Amino acid sequence: MFVTIAKLVAKRVLTAIPILLVVSALLFCVLRILPVDPAAMSLPPNATTQEVEAMRQEMGLDRPLYEQYAIWLGKLLHGDIGRSIHFRQDVTSLIGSTLPATIELALLAMVVATVFGIVGGLFLFYVRGTKAEPVIDFLSILLLSVPEFLWSLFLLLLFGVFFELLPFTGRLSTGLERPYVTGFLLIDSLITGNFSIFLDAMEHMILPCLALGIALSPSLMRVLRSSLLDAYQDDYIHQARLRGLSEVRILIRHGLKNAILPTLSLMGVQFGFLFGGTLLVEIIYSYPGMGNLMVDAIRNADLPIIQGAGLTYCVAVLVISVVIDSLYLILNPS
Repeated sequence: MFVTIAKLVAKRVLTAIPILLVVSALLFCVLRILPVDPAAMSLPPNATTQEVEAMRQEMGLDRPLYEQYAIWLGKLLHGDIGRSIHFRQDVTSLIGSTLPATIELALLAMVVATVFGIVGGLFLFYVRGTKAEPVIDFLSILLLSVPEFLWSLFLLLLFGVFFELLPFTGRLSTGLERPYVTGFLLIDSLITGNFSIFLDAMEHMILPCLALGIALSPSLMRVLRSSLLDAYQDDYIHQARLRGLSEVRILIRHGLKNAILPTLSLMGVQFGFLFGGTLLVEIIYSYPGMGNLMVDAIRNADLPIIQGAGLTYCVAVLVISVVIDSLYLILNPS
């Protein structure tokens, strides 16, 4: 099994190289088409034409596009994504400081979506053929039609403003100093034994995680329900009943084991969209992740950050794809 997974990972890594090259080239070319002059934006507003032209030459913007891309790609291979025009910092450090926050948010939101999706899917399957099925099915479709930013606003107003039960801005309460070990706040707080910071960070993440998780869970519910209905048409389910197995045991050991595979594939796709779709939720909750960084970069036409963030999202989706395929292989080795 380990050898098979290693081969799968190696194959995906080799496949990822041309994908990353194509994505990087597209990002670079598309951003250069925009009516933005990085050289002028790197200088004060009162800079002269000669100073702007000198900066363009220094940045290599006076060269052909393919030469500019080759220079940028060479720096990228050495770990230099560029320097932010707006923040005046290395893009690598900016992404490194915000990426862990988005990863934590996406992972916890996926846990919420998985729990709600599996429980809801089993409940949809349980009420099949009953009078409650049309009502529950309608509710699942209703949940499916509500996007994550509307859930964000609803949860913020209900639990943050009206009942004042949970915080809804930032990652930590005022006055708390976060520890720095790995860059992941939840992990760092546990490593350093700051459980009060861990609990406070979790409280700040409840609402955005719920908003993202609830928005994703209805599709998981419906796919799991459909997969279970298909699985229960197979002969091994009828044979299990003839052997006298209980319905609960048939569901867990036979039906769910096979029906979870299509759901797992959908989870991989959803997690990829989730990772890139945290932008609006991060803005609504003032969550200091990659989404907020991207919005600032777009607002200020900060091309190096946009390029770096775009490549980061691409790498994250590729990594998620490998992890899901590995899990699929573990659950279904045949």
